[in-house]
Amino acid sequence: MSEAAVPVADVTGLADRRPSSVLWTGVGSWPGTDMGGAVRTAFAECPDLPYLPELPARGPGAQLVGRGAALMSGLAVDLQPAGWRLADAPNRDARQARSLLRQDLDDLEEVAQGYVGPVKVSVAGPWTLAAALERPRGDRVVADHGARRDVVQSLTEGIGALVDELRRRLPDVELVVQLDEPLLPAVLTGSLSTASGFSRHRSVDRPEVAEAYDALVAHLAATGPVGAAAVPVVVHCCAPGAPVRLLREVGVVGVALDLGRMGTGTWDEVGEGLAEGLWFGAGALPTDVAGPLPTPDAVATRVLARLDDLGLDAEAGLRTALTPACGLAGFEPAGALAALRVLRSAADIVTDRLLG
Repeated sequence: MSEAAVPVADVTGLADRRPSSVLWTGVGSWPGTDMGGAVRTAFAECPDLPYLPELPARGPGAQLVGRGAALMSGLAVDLQPAGWRLADAPNRDARQARSLLRQDLDDLEEVAQGYVGPVKVSVAGPWTLAAALERPRGDRVVADHGARRDVVQSLTEGIGALVDELRRRLPDVELVVQLDEPLLPAVLTGSLSTASGFSRHRSVDRPEVAEAYDALVAHLAATGPVGAAAVPVVVHCCAPGAPVRLLREVGVVGVALDLGRMGTGTWDEVGEGLAEGLWFGAGALPTDVAGPLPTPDAVATRVLARLDDLGLDAEAGLRTALTPACGLAGFEPAGALAALRVLRSAADIVTDRLLG
């Protein structure tokens, strides 16, 4: 596909779409350092739900926490040997993170000109960011109620500003915000280690976690011109124990999970959600194993077996989007491209089976 030949997707926004087929898409990271090429690939290979990739090979400022910190409004960070830290003023690394994000948006704008349909933009979720950032005097932000409140509010405002900017740049695009939350289960269960490594941080209460998501979803619903559709929020978590029911209760429209890390309880919550209109990103293509990629038939069979167990009707099953289990940055470029094509073929197989 040439850079100018971006297709018009024949779908409505993710939150309102009545599914006629199973979607497929990526979940974030991509190999290499060429963002323009990565965005073109995302639009060419995932035409019904393209996404803005993350290229961690460009350095800390382009990785999950660095990009998330670059979005925060009114809070500065700097990069230390132990990682990103709240600071009085941004240092060179923080400025570079903001510059990289700006370049990413420029690349997205260039590739997406003329495209009409949903586009997914992924950012670090509030609880992963609070669990990864350090306070100025050490240890994680999540350990301090006031500090984590500030980070959550700052990120919420920053994501809102990102949505506003992308609406100005790409008025025909229907944005979907994906929150990457690999550390959310650890925040809820109190399994995050302290800086010393000899103890664990106390768990954050579920009501406080829910309140942060409530505020973020409400803030995005209020962005944009009067009458504009609310921006749907999905949460991606590749760790076991994702709180699916909690996320449904706060207005998240979809969850994306690694199938290999889902227990029976999580599947039950996903099944309940699918029956009630939730979208489910099925991380059916493993990303942490060496060797050849699974075949489309193997990926499709893995998904269909679980959907059959849930006993859902076809419409509920069609609210599934096939994804890699996690990011594809650990792949070679050719392997990452092949992975998306496996998912595309597997999505066709799942669609045929559900409708047949």
